[in-house]
Amino acid sequence: MNPSELTLLVLRFGFLLLLWLFVFGIVYALRTDLFGQRVRKLPESQAPASPFPTPAAAPAAPAPAPVVAPGPAGPTEPVMKHAPVSSLPAGANTAVGGTNASVQTAHRLVITSGPRAGTELALGRDPITIGRSSESGLVIRDDYTSTHHARLLLWNDEWMIQDLDSTNGTFLDGRRVTVPTQVPLDTPIKIGTTTFELRR
Repeated sequence: MNPSELTLLVLRFGFLLLLWLFVFGIVYALRTDLFGQRVRKLPESQAPASPFPTPAAAPAAPAPAPVVAPGPAGPTEPVMKHAPVSSLPAGANTAVGGTNASVQTAHRLVITSGPRAGTELALGRDPITIGRSSESGLVIRDDYTSTHHARLLLWNDEWMIQDLDSTNGTFLDGRRVTVPTQVPLDTPIKIGTTTFELRR
């Protein structure tokens, strides 16, 4: 074997060795990324002391007693026709647009726009649920009205509108209703594609 062949053979083995080292390096890097590096546990005698003192466990404070609000709670479920309502949920808004509005008790509901424009509904003392459900006091069937969309109810002889977590919202005089809100006479309420007003 002449020197040139020997040099070529050494170069081949060297290249093969470098190739295997490269492969092992890649495998080690992948293993470290997937499983992380192994952590050695120190004996307890060599474990470093914590720089912060461990606070003594404080005695658990007694849980406060629940506060019961006076008076009956307001309705939380959609009320169908003729269901009694004694109070409103907390946060009811008795003002429209942030100012007190004088409201007289309405006796009829008049639909002013929408598929049932011109329809009138007599108002009594019971709450009226509005929505697509056939059990609603005022049935509105369109793609923008929820099954139980909103509710009209009397509070201190004044009509209030309450949204029942509808998808597209209930609007009183162009403002979205988020809490039970007082409804003045002749003020438009929009639900879906239908607009109606309360009148004497």
